[in-house]
Amino acid sequence: MGMQGSAHIVWDWNGTLFHDNDAIIGATNAAFAELGLTPITMEEYRALYCVPVPKFYERLLGRLPTDAEWEVMDDTFHRYYAEHRVVCGLTEGAADLLAGWRTAGRSQSILSMYVHDELVPLVREFGIEPHFVRVDGRTGPSGGSKAEHMVRHLGALADVDPARTVVIGDAADDAVAALHVGARAVLYTGGSHSRASLEVVGVPVVDSLAEAVAEAERLAA
Repeated sequence: MGMQGSAHIVWDWNGTLFHDNDAIIGATNAAFAELGLTPITMEEYRALYCVPVPKFYERLLGRLPTDAEWEVMDDTFHRYYAEHRVVCGLTEGAADLLAGWRTAGRSQSILSMYVHDELVPLVREFGIEPHFVRVDGRTGPSGGSKAEHMVRHLGALADVDPARTVVIGDAADDAVAALHVGARAVLYTGGSHSRASLEVVGVPVVDSLAEAVAEAERLAA
């Protein structure tokens, strides 16, 4: 795998390969409660969510959270999420799609803003780690953009050509990160963003991971 010039997929994790919407909205509302904010629905979350995450909170607060507020909300979010992610599973069809892409002799990797030391064991638990040439989670503070992480991620994959790389994710930031390194992107509607908010990005938008992989194959041809 990873032959120079062959098609490569960089997968997002949360909301893409990992169907954790229930844990995400629960953790978000737990964080909101710390500031006395009213809980929001999944539909409202998907319409308003953006990165960097403090900007998302700004949309609801009418201002950026203070450093102290951000620290409390971020800590609450991750504590709640860690407790509730255990009932979440892979997105429907994900395991078969990963196996099929690998069997076809193509390479794939994961780049996530989820904490690296928690991401790797979780990927391993699902038995899908062998499908990936690299799995990278976040090692620095939360709240940033994915673009800078994408530069390091692809830089560590010496045999991967950015021009034949497709990022599959559920957020506009995934597309921004892809374009930042000269790759393509396909956005999936089953995660953190609504279709309407994804379509304004200007990249292909799909409703299933099977469609995403088919589109990635076309784009990387």
